[in-house]
Amino acid sequence: MLTRRHFIMTSAALFSAPIAGAASARPTSDSSMWAAWDAQITPAGYDPATTNIWGFHRRFLPTLVQANDGLTPGDIHVDAVARYLYHIRPDGTAMRYGVAIARGNLYEPGNYTIKRKAKWPTWTPTPAMIKRDPHLYEQHADGMDGGPTNPLGSRALYLFEGNRDTYLRIHGSPQPRSIGGRASSGCVRMVMAHINGLYDQVTTGGTAFLYPPEDRPTAAS
Repeated sequence: MLTRRHFIMTSAALFSAPIAGAASARPTSDSSMWAAWDAQITPAGYDPATTNIWGFHRRFLPTLVQANDGLTPGDIHVDAVARYLYHIRPDGTAMRYGVAIARGNLYEPGNYTIKRKAKWPTWTPTPAMIKRDPHLYEQHADGMDGGPTNPLGSRALYLFEGNRDTYLRIHGSPQPRSIGGRASSGCVRMVMAHINGLYDQVTTGGTAFLYPPEDRPTAAS
């Protein structure tokens, strides 16, 4: 007669070992490679104000400008019309960077909290992205390791509404020629060398304001 104890012991012997390949490994980012990857995406003799191997308009290079009055230091403002991101500094100035925004109606204006930062992040497309563009994203449904070809690039700032992750990011992009245009599936893209400079200046808890096209710029120039 089979007892319950006998069944449990027998079942453990038969079924406890996992089947190889049955579970997908989670994407990872090899931190031992971060410095090498940073060097790989930083042009030789890099000067943020003048280096433009990417060939976009010079106005998209990082530029120090005078911020409008009343803006909170540490916050980020994205002007969807001019394709600029401004990071407000304590002395009343702002660093201005060129960006690309989402294509079509995927751009989502709003006020978001920066709750997380990551170097060389992993990436997983959302179900909505896979449904919308399966030919682009279905192959990455289980996620993609961090690295120079990852769509989130070298750095990412994660935007939240309260405690809800919006899946919107401000991030570096392996497609720097898209800067100045509408290219993404919702996120704000930057040149990887540019966001590497911004990243260390941004603290979590700050606010990212993504303005709709009809709103005014946040700096005088």
